[in-house]
Amino acid sequence: MKWRRALPLLAILLACAVPVGADARESAKGEAQFGIEVAQRGLWREAIYRWQRAVKLDPTYAAAYNNLGVAYEHEGQLDQARQAYEKALALEPQNIQIRQNYDLFKEINDRAGAKKDKNN
Repeated sequence: MKWRRALPLLAILLACAVPVGADARESAKGEAQFGIEVAQRGLWREAIYRWQRAVKLDPTYAAAYNNLGVAYEHEGQLDQARQAYEKALALEPQNIQIRQNYDLFKEINDRAGAKKDKNN
């Protein structure tokens, strides 16, 4: 499944972020790491909650937005996934992992949307 492909990227992306206040970033990192751990156990709603907390603590945390995109996509919340990926890219436009996740998301979902429109 696609979400399994993305899980290793979540860990990699945790280290790729723009610095903010040390306390806020450390708290956000803790939430994000816990989100990864619960996502790996299949607890996607809890993971979403943790990554939402991470971006609330540190709105510049591109990796957490990317992780949210992966989780929203896994849960079928495609509009939220697109918004999260786009926010991650806005924060770190040169981040290859975020770009790959977003491009794959668009490819799969745009193709699915085109197929759905064709059948209607």
